[in-house]
Amino acid sequence: MAGNNALQKPVNLSPELENVVGKGPMTRAQVTSKVWDYIKANGLQDSQDKRQINPDAKLGAVIGNAQISMFKMTAAVSKHLS
Repeated sequence: MAGNNALQKPVNLSPELENVVGKGPMTRAQVTSKVWDYIKANGLQDSQDKRQINPDAKLGAVIGNAQISMFKMTAAVSKHLS
């Protein structure tokens, strides 16, 4: 139960994640926001079900190439933070 401090603490990003969101370190909140900016800018939300993400090659390097729900995506992105 770390409270909100974990979201405010800058973390290091993997090179794959930096390809999507830019150079770290940044907070988890910033990473999440920038991943969503990338998804929206590249039209990666499924047109039928907006909760599903269809990764392109860059995002696929972070979360896998299969369609993924936005809930599972956050956990996948977390593996690229240290």
